[in-house]
Amino acid sequence: MNWEPLLQVVRSKLQEEQSQGEAPDSRRLFHGRGHCYAGLDRVCVDRYHPAILVTLFDEYPEEDTLADQLWSLVEPLGYKGVAVQRRYQRGAPIQWQCGEEVEAPVARRGALKFPLTFDRQNVGFFLDIEPGRQWLEQQVREKAGKVDNLKLLNLFAFTCAFSAVARAAGELEVLNVDLNKGVLKRGQANHQLNNLASKGIRFLAMDALRDFKRYDRRGPFQLAVVDPPTRQRGSFDAAENYARQLELLPGCLADEADLLLVLNSPAHSEQYFRELIEAANPGFSVVARLPQNPDFPDSDSDAALKMLHVKFHR
Repeated sequence: MNWEPLLQVVRSKLQEEQSQGEAPDSRRLFHGRGHCYAGLDRVCVDRYHPAILVTLFDEYPEEDTLADQLWSLVEPLGYKGVAVQRRYQRGAPIQWQCGEEVEAPVARRGALKFPLTFDRQNVGFFLDIEPGRQWLEQQVREKAGKVDNLKLLNLFAFTCAFSAVARAAGELEVLNVDLNKGVLKRGQANHQLNNLASKGIRFLAMDALRDFKRYDRRGPFQLAVVDPPTRQRGSFDAAENYARQLELLPGCLADEADLLLVLNSPAHSEQYFRELIEAANPGFSVVARLPQNPDFPDSDSDAALKMLHVKFHR
């Protein structure tokens, strides 16, 4: 197996790191799933300094060789270990292949840290949606102190990284909604670890769609992030349920609001997503699609993560 195209990309990004004086931000070092590298479309490499995580979605020959070669690149830079997650195996196990286990890995974003769980399929922090976090950060900085009683609705909040970034950017209230109590507890821990003020930050274990009437009166919200799973058995399917979620959403929004609407479905185009939004309510207007994270190149922009800035006017 020729791993050299992958290693070249990783080397280039690691060279950028050497100019930084402290632990670098987490990022994707190699993204094969965008089908930009022939034969490597089922492998990704992420940096969570001092850990490297290799994710294999299919079995490859010489997987151990890849780990060894990556280790030779990162060990001189102070990394402690290379872990490999084999998604093609039941339970998507993660094994430490080189160096030593990093007992408490974290994702770093500037001054913020997000603890990771290397014993689960999703480690707890999505690198691809960083442009969305930057968008939200800018929105809060522009509105905090100028908009009375600024509120953010964070639907399908997962471990609440959007909430933490928003709170770090300015004063506002945040309502985090997710069906999974476990990830919400991790979201609370993320705020506590980063010494973020807890006043006005709420965590509700509810179904974002079916329990809408149980949280809609906690607004009105001038900001909202809707980042649902493409398909979550028994609760949400983007193809079947996203339109209804958007139809309900204006019920809890302020008369003017800025939204980040996300669709992570390779099967649905940007045009499909725009039409879905505009059909849901006449008050929605798509401002722009956010740029892709440059660490996630994709040969087909319609198959890539779609993040749309949407304005709402009642």
